[in-house]
Order: sequence, then structure tokens, then C-alpha cells
Amino acid sequence: MELIIKPTEQDLAVVAAEAICEVYADKPNAVLGVATGSSPLPIYQELSRRVQAGSLSLSRAQAFQLDEYVGLPQDHPEAYHNFIRREFADITDIDHNSVYGEDGLATDLLAECQRYEQAIVGVGGIDIQILGIGADGHIAFNEPGTSLKSLTHPAVLTAQTRRDNARFFDGDIDKVPRHALTQGVGTILRARKILLIATGSNKADAVRDMVEGPVSISCTGSALQLHNNVKVLLDEAAAAKLERQDFYREVYANRPQGAWLGL
Repeated sequence: MELIIKPTEQDLAVVAAEAICEVYADKPNAVLGVATGSSPLPIYQELSRRVQAGSLSLSRAQAFQLDEYVGLPQDHPEAYHNFIRREFADITDIDHNSVYGEDGLATDLLAECQRYEQAIVGVGGIDIQILGIGADGHIAFNEPGTSLKSLTHPAVLTAQTRRDNARFFDGDIDKVPRHALTQGVGTILRARKILLIATGSNKADAVRDMVEGPVSISCTGSALQLHNNVKVLLDEAAAAKLERQDFYREVYANRPQGAWLGL
């Protein structure tokens, strides 16, 4: 892991966008993994700015969602395919037909998960994956207790996750679906590069457990310790409980110019 601590969300978005631009400079048809929630929004806005400025093109890219709610109507504004279209695809030059997600209305959810997993394999895998992390340390919808080798699967959302997501549903937890389809931890670990962004004091415990705790199903984000190419992008509040902050800052401040261990 390379930990990068910056004062603002915009500073973090710039670092993330630079990493994504490096991938697309080498491979214009690279596959991008896209996440929902509040944390990635500044990244998508920074990518949009660069597309509009002509310094980045996603016109040959493909994108795969991390997850999708089960049972929301196709036109529901909080269905994740609509979120990704609205917050990412509509503001960049990616072909909307090249953005893929799980079908949360499929009649056979297990078959749909297998289809989606194979679709990712079929394009050669994800080149760079954007992630957030939940307050309980989950990545995608891999709640605590999920196998660290799991592939795309149906998931039961915990009460904590549903409370956290209620802000997108008029603050009403009863409107938040209880189930979702999600890429598994094992699926995520297959991505060639990973960018995880976390901001705010409510993520500090999860960040500490992810980075400095044991690799455990109690914090599925901790599995990222096993990946060889992860950037963890944090603001001061999210980094506040890390014991080795000074070390991470020193390493980042003194990294060699250019490629650093391929990160």
C-alpha cells in the first residue's frame, strides 16, 4: 500500500485522476472499475474536467460497476446504474454502452452474478479500480464476515450499511434495499491497480483497521494488504487514527520521481 494524506477531497481527486490518466496514456482502451457513494464523486468531477480540457479521453474505455441494489425499479434514481450514468458517464466521454453493471432485477441472481464475473474476465480484467470503504471496513458490499476469496455474489446488507445509505433515500432506512449484488473481495483483488479514497472522521476506524490491523473477514478492506498495487487516498480526518502517520508522510514526501515500485 502507498498511503497519501492530503488536506482536501479535491487534492485527493487530483492524485487519483493523475493515476487514472497514466493508465489511459499507456492503454486507451483500459477497463475502469467504478464505485458509487459520496467518496468517488470528486474523482469523477476531476476526470470530467480533464476530458473537457482535452488531456484525457475515455472514449475507448470500458467501465464496470462494483455493485447494484436488488429490486429497485429500473428508473429509480438511486439504482447504481443510474448513479454511475449521472455522476460519471454523463460528464465524461465514455460510451454509455461500454458501462456495465449487475442486473438487480434478474430472476436468477446467482446466474446473474456468474454472468457478471465472466464478463469481467472476458474483457481481460479491470485495469484500475476505484474503491471507497464503509464505516465498518467493508469494500463494495462485502460486509464483515464475507470470505476474502469471494467472487461476485448476492449480499445481505447490514443495518449499519443501510443506516449509512439512508441519506440517499430521504433519510428513511426502510427505503434502503436489504440485498445487493456485489463484486467479491476476490474479484476486487484481481484488479491490476486499486485506488481507495476515504474522507471524514467517520472513516478513521475503518482506515486504521484496513491499513494497520490484521487481515480479517471482520474488515474486508484489510484484504487490500495482500494486493501489490494499492494507493490509499486519505484526508486528515480519515487518517487521524493511523499509528504510523509520520512514516506514511515521510515515505510519500521522499518517493523517487517517476514510477515507484510500479504504483
